[in-house]
Amino acid sequence: MVDAAIQPPDEGVTRRVRAALMQKVNGDEEMFALGGSIARVIELADADEPGPHDLAYFVLSDVALTQRILRLSNTVRYRTVSGTAVTTVSRAIALLGFDNVKTTALAMLLVDTLDNGAHAGSVRVELEASLCASLVGREMARLSFYQGAEEAAIGALFKNLGALLVATHQHERYREINQLAAAGKHTQAQASQMILGCSYDSLSAAVLAEWKIPDVIVRAQAALPPGPLKTAGSRGEWMRQVASFSMDVARLLGKSGDPCDTPDARALLARYGAAFELDAASLERLFENVAEGMQGLLESMNLQPLPTPEPEPGDGLPDVLMLATLDAGEMETGAWPSGKPKNARELLLAGVQDVTQLRAGGRARVNDVILAVLETLFRSLGFRFATVCLKDARQGQYRARVSFGPEQARVQAGFQFSIPAQGARDLFLLAMENEADLMISDASSPKIRELLPAWHRALLPDAKSFIVLPLVVGKAQLGFFYADRAGTAPEGMPPDETAMIRALKRQVLAVLASG
Repeated sequence: MVDAAIQPPDEGVTRRVRAALMQKVNGDEEMFALGGSIARVIELADADEPGPHDLAYFVLSDVALTQRILRLSNTVRYRTVSGTAVTTVSRAIALLGFDNVKTTALAMLLVDTLDNGAHAGSVRVELEASLCASLVGREMARLSFYQGAEEAAIGALFKNLGALLVATHQHERYREINQLAAAGKHTQAQASQMILGCSYDSLSAAVLAEWKIPDVIVRAQAALPPGPLKTAGSRGEWMRQVASFSMDVARLLGKSGDPCDTPDARALLARYGAAFELDAASLERLFENVAEGMQGLLESMNLQPLPTPEPEPGDGLPDVLMLATLDAGEMETGAWPSGKPKNARELLLAGVQDVTQLRAGGRARVNDVILAVLETLFRSLGFRFATVCLKDARQGQYRARVSFGPEQARVQAGFQFSIPAQGARDLFLLAMENEADLMISDASSPKIRELLPAWHRALLPDAKSFIVLPLVVGKAQLGFFYADRAGTAPEGMPPDETAMIRALKRQVLAVLASG
């Protein structure tokens, strides 16, 4: 199976995933207010009198926004133009330009609402990419003959809205998408489609439409066809090209301070050069102008350097368990000495598609989905034993309900333990308490063995590597998937495989939550 065989989830599943994200975004009071503010700013028109006056009134109604606009107008780039300090918003609008202030105000609204929280580092990366893209869009608008080309800067600003919102509200999904894309076998669009059920671009467009943003900006979020692009035949097509180009430039500037004459810069020219009549020299000038503008914009917002990336989820786990997410390895044919197939990725992907189709039919029972996921884990990863252990509240126990493996009857019968007293500490309980998916490559490690409960050491003394996938809905600890091998697994678990395992688990959590 190759990447081209990736199929999008059933439309019914896509609608449900998107609806859940949209509900989270729109159900948040701050996000609702953000949407209203953005819509009001975009509606402001650059008329002779009311436009600048209304924009000045909007800026003045927010003290922090006023200070930032004035600070931007007094940066070196603009101060040298005016020669004197700028102390009024009206003069700032005259100096910076109506559309410049308008786009900057929109950017600052995003920063004020989203630049906080437990995942500030990831959110800041996406915020800075959005801000940088808006500056690229502004430069492209300056060179365009289209009427109203300034809207391209707004379209570019919101091109990254989907990633920004997922980083803010669904950080675990954001991390999985990045891991999947970083493995090199999927584009970001494919990765977000697999994890979310819709691409980042589709999510951006859906949110903007919900906020009643003009259609031309919503349509600018649509993905472009692959390969070199031709000159746009319409303003709408040009807006789409600018939004995509702006985001690609922002990503490149974000990872390289001097991207000129790099393979990525040459790839940009190959894709967009003909469409925008760009050559290496003009692209270099664009990089310089955007980098200078970005420095002034960040200074005006008083944004500090990006914080050190936050630790991954699972802070409550012992260090040895936090390190039990295995690193990537090369995927080939055959099997590793542990028994894990080297084409596990393809097998998992087929399983994800099968389970997605099973649920999309609308008639699958909880047990059907659990069995399909368990079989996929068992076959795709070469385990010798796999089971799902669920809570039996009446008996005060967790018990294995269904399993696969040569000795499944014997092991399943013994795979049960009492719901522990408060404060008990073992690997299974820690996984459930922290909602942490554990992938243990060597269970003989002394630190891991210390955390294994006595019943596990007695029942499965020769288990050398295993996974534990806790099933937690809300605060309810419902149980976990468990699967093991008789050999250690030093080959690791690449990010794309990890993401698909978690996608399978989420299918089970979804049916448990709805049941």
